[in-house]
Amino acid sequence: MTGSLALAAVDLGASSGRVMLGRVGPDELALTEVNRFRNGAVRLPDGLYWDVLGLYQDVLAGLRAAARQAADDGGGGLAGLAVDSWAVDYGLLGRHGALVANPRHYRDARTEAVIEKVHSQVDPARLYATNGLQFLPFNTLYQLAAEPDLQPGQRMLLVPDLLGYWLTGVQVAEETNASSTGLLDARTGDWAPQLVEALGLPAGLLPDVVPAGQVLADVAADVRAEIGIDRAPVVTTVGSHDTASAVVGVPAETSRFGYISCGTWGLVGVELEAPVLSEESRRANFTNERGVDGTIRYLRNVMGLWLLSESIRTWNLRGPEVDLQDALAAAAALPPGPRIDPNDPAFLPPGDMPSRIVRACEDAGASVPGTVPEIVRCILDSLAGAFADAIEQAEQLSGRPVEVVHIVGGGSQNALLCQLIADASGRPVVAGPVEATALGNVLVQARTHGVLGGELMELRERIRRTVPTTRYLPRGSRP
Repeated sequence: MTGSLALAAVDLGASSGRVMLGRVGPDELALTEVNRFRNGAVRLPDGLYWDVLGLYQDVLAGLRAAARQAADDGGGGLAGLAVDSWAVDYGLLGRHGALVANPRHYRDARTEAVIEKVHSQVDPARLYATNGLQFLPFNTLYQLAAEPDLQPGQRMLLVPDLLGYWLTGVQVAEETNASSTGLLDARTGDWAPQLVEALGLPAGLLPDVVPAGQVLADVAADVRAEIGIDRAPVVTTVGSHDTASAVVGVPAETSRFGYISCGTWGLVGVELEAPVLSEESRRANFTNERGVDGTIRYLRNVMGLWLLSESIRTWNLRGPEVDLQDALAAAAALPPGPRIDPNDPAFLPPGDMPSRIVRACEDAGASVPGTVPEIVRCILDSLAGAFADAIEQAEQLSGRPVEVVHIVGGGSQNALLCQLIADASGRPVVAGPVEATALGNVLVQARTHGVLGGELMELRERIRRTVPTTRYLPRGSRP
């Protein structure tokens, strides 16, 4: 093994992106944010899009800053980088590698019209038996079915793979994100040809699947000129699905843990060695996605802090700005309130979230939250209950005992939510690290570069030694 390296983690979420500079070595693990930028849906007359070109420019600016700081710190400059992002969305390339159009946003309603058609081509039970994927209306296979004119010779690249292609010229599909498309075989970790054929997808649409921990290529010369560096950093694959990298960053001590990667979405589940493809699992709407080192992320998607962020956005449009910390403090002083189903499809699109929450409470015959703190408390009680239910079901369906729940990502900073999860689950909750995804990204990079060795639990032990966490114990008995 060599000394420490400077490695950049490009970590893109649905509401913001960041470039983090990691310094990793046998006795060193440090992470610094060098660029943070907004991200989100762009509404046009024909639907919701991502501004992927603007996102790429922000990534280049972040890499420029990371390279400059790595050079200033000494030690040989920026040695490598890797990209992770949200799942399911993609860019289409034409025959000559040019982007056909800006990628659609997964909250766009275009897939609603094709779900029945897809299920007539491939029965949902057969889909699950092959791909092991939770039904979500925005899964990539439904988005592809909604494409108006797929052509032979076009190539689909998921968002992190698209950015990786622009950085290197290499087209691949990293397996952790590819597993979210609904087109990957849950057992083999490769594309399922029977699904591709049944859905009538054109030949050549899907690139080769590669695992996390593989060298792609050096950063291309034109990109190096854009960043302003002479030496070419090496681009490698990591868990390019941000949840896959976040699970690497869970500071678990044993395999008997549940995790909640909590941001815009809450990804709630356990880590397994093999998929669970039973009919019971399908009916419970659990998903089997690939993790780093051949693991399976057995989880359920829950509509996470999107409910809170979209409520805050709505309130701020209407009147005086709502301070989130003040609202959380006021909500903590309230008794438990009514609960909603966070996964109700009514909460998926952007819009007036508080009114939808009030309407859901009215429709359920529950008490109606009328103030900002009451709605915040309703959201957090509902999320905590949904997270706890998902942990309980993951344990039952997989047979993997859950002794402790780890919450990582932005939600780990929400003390009220963490305590409510502990109360609802009856299990200790360990909160942190906030930047679990970036940590998982740079640790897998470092292992690929030969700076570190070991399996996932050894990588996690490094995080436990380096990053502080907060422990919440359940109050009273489980409801």
